[in-house]
Amino acid sequence: MAKLDYKPYTSTEIGNPEIQRVAPKVHVSTGNDKVVDSIEDVVKATVKDGMTISFHHHFRNGDYVFNKVMRVIIDAGIKNLTLAPSSLTGVMNDMVIEAIKAGTITNITSSGMRGSLGDFVSHGGLKNPVIFRSHGNRARAIEHGDIKIDVAFLGVPNADKLGNANGMAGKAVFGSLGYALMDAQYADNVVLLTDNLVDYPNTPASIKQTQVDYVVQVDEVGDPDKIGSGATRFTKDPKELKIAGMVNDVITHSPYFKDGFSFQTGSGGAALAVTRYLREAMIANKITASFALGGITKPTTDLLKEGLVRRVMDVQDFDKGAADSMQSNPNQQEIDASWYADPDNKGAMVDQLDVAILSALEIDTKFNVNVMTGSDGVIRGAVGGHQDAATSKLTIISAPLVRGRIATIVPDVTTVVTPGDSIDVVVTEVGIAINPKRKDLIACLSNIPGVPVFTIEDLQKLAEKKVGTPKPLEFTDRTVAMVEYRDGSIIDEIKEVKD
Repeated sequence: MAKLDYKPYTSTEIGNPEIQRVAPKVHVSTGNDKVVDSIEDVVKATVKDGMTISFHHHFRNGDYVFNKVMRVIIDAGIKNLTLAPSSLTGVMNDMVIEAIKAGTITNITSSGMRGSLGDFVSHGGLKNPVIFRSHGNRARAIEHGDIKIDVAFLGVPNADKLGNANGMAGKAVFGSLGYALMDAQYADNVVLLTDNLVDYPNTPASIKQTQVDYVVQVDEVGDPDKIGSGATRFTKDPKELKIAGMVNDVITHSPYFKDGFSFQTGSGGAALAVTRYLREAMIANKITASFALGGITKPTTDLLKEGLVRRVMDVQDFDKGAADSMQSNPNQQEIDASWYADPDNKGAMVDQLDVAILSALEIDTKFNVNVMTGSDGVIRGAVGGHQDAATSKLTIISAPLVRGRIATIVPDVTTVVTPGDSIDVVVTEVGIAINPKRKDLIACLSNIPGVPVFTIEDLQKLAEKKVGTPKPLEFTDRTVAMVEYRDGSIIDEIKEVKD
């Protein structure tokens, strides 16, 4: 991994710099067939010691591609690789740990990690610090050359012999290829893996033959039953429903709730409930949204089908319903991560976003948000699009006051991921806190029936009263990960947890 000149985070303001982007190598091909016999053959032809390799995470916990490829790379004795996926899911953890112990992987940059891998890294298992980047920042880093991908291994549910592919047809469909499109455009070598080789030319083509070097046919690329598992669920939890109701009240009483507004809600129980409540409010007020953005769920595509949302701008799909909708509805537009949220381009979708509803592991009294480390200091989350969507005109954090015996609202977050200057309103089951910098929102949100308003300090004291003051976490001086802000500056470091 290239040594970067890191600068500390200073501001959410990106400014208007002039950027020179990099370009990938092109291995000119005029042949009639890019299909190779095996993963072993393509690894032998492309991967060398010290390279950077990438994968996408659209298959989520149904992914078979990552472990198939990494098994071959480890067994080939290849060393000192930088692993640069769009994110790491739980199904990848054991293989990554094995690769680290074998010396195959010595650097990682990702949106996040959880489970056994997060625990392994948090306790010093990887020699070099992990670099965590948001989805928009990963796109920026690829375009700048901060992440220089030598080989991208991209699993797809269909492809033809020259590499035209999409995520919409086949057994293991996942819809938008938004994160993988960056790798396809900028990697020096692009390898597609598919279990569904179709007739040429395969259209519509999200990844095009002009970008692809090799196609490998495998038995299965993913488990369709696990691609959307855990990402979307309708909540029946009274606390989550109460939070969702208050989030909806905040939105509908804000100046942004008007015809043509735009929003991003994400996945998870409370977020899906917000979408349902928002639908009712839109119908009652005869309002339609210009677009919905981000990771897309079936409830959002249902709004599109009903005509309550005019366009869905889709960088990833969280469930089969959303993926199926992309194939059938021309108003559901696939977008890459740069179009979605890269701060260094000629206009990202997040720049036009009115309302974003985001979650949090912790929020502190400066409105900083942690979505990366747990109350034990262990890495168990992802930046995702959190920093990116938080640039919206109204950024709402929805979270319970406490989780079990652990406070969510705290004096200082364990890890700053999204800066408090980006956050406008925090919504809990007991009430809301409005960032004092937003005097306009204080004026319009302070007298909503059934929505008590607190200072963030008052919410923190309520949480502390419920669960007490925890024992301070103990860390060593060693940095195990660094969290970048959207512009590539370092907003925080994660230290090794002391045993």
